[in-house]
Amino acid sequence: MSRPTRATISLSALAHNLEQARLAAPNSKVMAVIKANGYGHGLTSVAKGLKQADGFAVACIEEACELREAGFKQKILLLEGVFVANELDLVKQLNLDIVVHSEKQIEWLESRSAANNFSVWLKVNTGMHRIGFAADEFKKQYTRLNKIEAINILILMTHCASADDRQNNYTKQQHNLFTELCAGLPEKKTLVNSAGLLSQEESHFDWVRPGIMLYGVSPFNDSIAQDHELKAVMRVESEIIAINSQKKGDLIGYGGRFKCPEDMLIGVVAIGYGDGYPRQAANGTPILVDNIRTQLIGRVSMDMIMVDLRPIRDARIGSSVILWGSEKLSIEEIASHSSTISYELLCRVTARLKKIEIS
Repeated sequence: MSRPTRATISLSALAHNLEQARLAAPNSKVMAVIKANGYGHGLTSVAKGLKQADGFAVACIEEACELREAGFKQKILLLEGVFVANELDLVKQLNLDIVVHSEKQIEWLESRSAANNFSVWLKVNTGMHRIGFAADEFKKQYTRLNKIEAINILILMTHCASADDRQNNYTKQQHNLFTELCAGLPEKKTLVNSAGLLSQEESHFDWVRPGIMLYGVSPFNDSIAQDHELKAVMRVESEIIAINSQKKGDLIGYGGRFKCPEDMLIGVVAIGYGDGYPRQAANGTPILVDNIRTQLIGRVSMDMIMVDLRPIRDARIGSSVILWGSEKLSIEEIASHSSTISYELLCRVTARLKKIEIS
């Protein structure tokens, strides 16, 4: 393929970020969250970079199958459990751990023979109000599960709802409720995601479940990765494919969203929303051309964007362009200019964007 648009995935950056998670929670095991195709980075590439993790968490059994077929032997956890009863056969075959969060899932387990010995992570809702048993139902369902000979309850779990906001006391409230509910129970516990891992030491418990920080992105709404000694894993790059001389007053791109304030050079870059670059990115979104900071102008097209070349005196066809993932240009900044979050930008990267894995 000759189109210059690509995403470089650094396995060493993944390993570095995992080590930062371990340093922050030295007494906990690490369940690395690699769902959604490794947050858009490529599932098996991410698993290679995070091979020292104690386990991998995924959203569905298809992701677990891909990991097992690629030879990964780590503990694999299905974060939403099984969706239909017969998936339990594959869970047994692949030796997977499963989250149990609903009565239907308990019913399916009750129908299994004692020989199955499923490994279960029992989830309680402490304030996220998404999945998990209500606090006043938790002990009842715990007791019910303990009567099923086909299972082994390994972990008691819940999930942070607002840990990305360090000024919000809600995570502490969740911690207190979770601790109260689990008091006296022998099983290991897990609460925190990336944000909780980095900010709530008292909530680390036996397992931590980092996701976004492993990809070199800050989990907080008031910082960037470098503030936490994290390294960007994905660098999105392309090149200038055309340079146009425009006159003062010319309207640029679909809808003429940008009006040239003076005679100027405009570069056309081979990337667009068909590759995953956000269509909603505003005029002024920062871009690096030959490692010099400039800005997006005009509306993002499916395959191309336009950039202001006034700051780059020696720009040429073939000049390098970085869209995010360098020390000079973080994905958090692009997300801010696009009225979204870094998670969405990463997961939105399309299959057309070539991924190049580096050590």
